[in-house]
Amino acid sequence: MKLSEQNLGLLTAAKIGDPSALNHVLILCQPDIRRYAQRHCAISDVDDAVQESLLILSRKIGTVQALAALSGWLFKVVMRECRRLGRTLLRYDPYEEEKLETWLNTRSTDQLRLELIQALESLPQDYREIILLRDFEELTIGEIAQQLGLTPGASKSRLHRARLLAREYLLGSQ
Repeated sequence: MKLSEQNLGLLTAAKIGDPSALNHVLILCQPDIRRYAQRHCAISDVDDAVQESLLILSRKIGTVQALAALSGWLFKVVMRECRRLGRTLLRYDPYEEEKLETWLNTRSTDQLRLELIQALESLPQDYREIILLRDFEELTIGEIAQQLGLTPGASKSRLHRARLLAREYLLGSQ
């Protein structure tokens, strides 16, 4: 979120407790938070990191000392949430990240595409479908749940298992 005159006024109003201004600030910050989370979180954690970061912002905006430093503070919040989610939900292992980096660096773009297609084709139909809906069609968990006739929790669970299987297929021979 850029600090224009209008945005600075919204931030100031939100800081002193104006709920409408806070709502506008959250709406303005959300795309930047999402982009940052997409770069720093596992893809399955992006929505959770964005939601938690916006919640933290809404709770703590009144304590922000310098409004000009809000963006930097907010990105640190997002980074911290990505790390927390990676550790707790996926039992994040930094050695797995090194394995992934090695795997990515030893393949050309065409090889990566081919191996990704093979990994997707190796998945059961239910898992392949949910990955395609989420990662390629970019549907939300709610939209996927509705389309597949599942609960959001069941959709998240299926997506998580599908990604684990795809990752195992891709990195299993490493």
